[in-house]
Amino acid sequence: MKRQVSAILFCASLPLAANSQSLDDCRRIAAATDRLACYDALATPPTAAQQKPPPAKSPEAPATADLNEPAAGDSLLGAAWELDADRRGHILRIRPYKPVYILPGFHTSHTNPFPASPSVGHTSTTDTGQRPDEAKLQISLKSKLAEDLFGNNGDLWFGYTQTSRWQVYTAGTSRPFRETNHEPEVMLVWRTDYTLGGWRGRYLSLGFNHQSNGRSLPLSRSWNRIIAGIALEKGDWTATLRPWWRIPEVGEHDDNPDIANYLGRADLQIVRIWGKQQFSLLLRHSLQGGGNNHGALQLDYAFPLSGSLRGHLQWFSGYGESMIDYNHRANYYGIGVSLLEWY
Repeated sequence: MKRQVSAILFCASLPLAANSQSLDDCRRIAAATDRLACYDALATPPTAAQQKPPPAKSPEAPATADLNEPAAGDSLLGAAWELDADRRGHILRIRPYKPVYILPGFHTSHTNPFPASPSVGHTSTTDTGQRPDEAKLQISLKSKLAEDLFGNNGDLWFGYTQTSRWQVYTAGTSRPFRETNHEPEVMLVWRTDYTLGGWRGRYLSLGFNHQSNGRSLPLSRSWNRIIAGIALEKGDWTATLRPWWRIPEVGEHDDNPDIANYLGRADLQIVRIWGKQQFSLLLRHSLQGGGNNHGALQLDYAFPLSGSLRGHLQWFSGYGESMIDYNHRANYYGIGVSLLEWY
């Protein structure tokens, strides 16, 4: 009996993590009675005090960040243009660009019944029959074509924006689309990281931009530009400055030779995030004085309605709300909903 007790105590002191080692220890016991007692002890389930606590559960890995929206505290421009390390590596992925909205109510203070351009054959002699109330739609998407084209920097992006003005309330003329503008562009974007007056510089860009309305004479309007860009952010604010140079066209092939004096030579886009609301201000100017001193401003305000759906208000004042109206001045007021905003 004494030998059995000692064998049991000996076996109980053996590590239980590996059964092969404990069995080997039992086999080394010379006395048959003690060896049997060791085997019996191994077969007895351990008490709660002898059991090892379960290993601590490792924390679950965080879900993959939504690339369409910045996380709380994330960089607005970093998420929108995939500038940060955790946003890289997504090629040919469709991304939001400019706001996507429909404004069923879009009113102008001054219609343009006879659109005109100094170029020969580009002045309408027939009343367009435009009504002051219509609908406006915009879609805008972008996609990264390539990354790090210059060492470890320089991303190539493609963007496309389309805006339409729809005379939906003029049943007598079959509710035509009065004007649709197409704007494809390619951009090289260089990541930057510096501070300027409390603002963080996030990227520099250089791109080719084409904009046209795809119409025949006398209403054809188009131009091509080389656009540079500098983007900065500060907390819930972003600012993007874009100066550009119009690629000249020759003679009568130019639909609108004076377009830069109206649609400008630079613009500044400022966006402010306030909770789930977004405010944006667009300023555009010809950068010239005298008779060529023309510009425009546009204010947009988006507020939450349900889920990703937002209400959207818009006010535009100045020249060039659309290509056909590039040299026409008016105020425009819009109300509707948006599916995507700047951020």
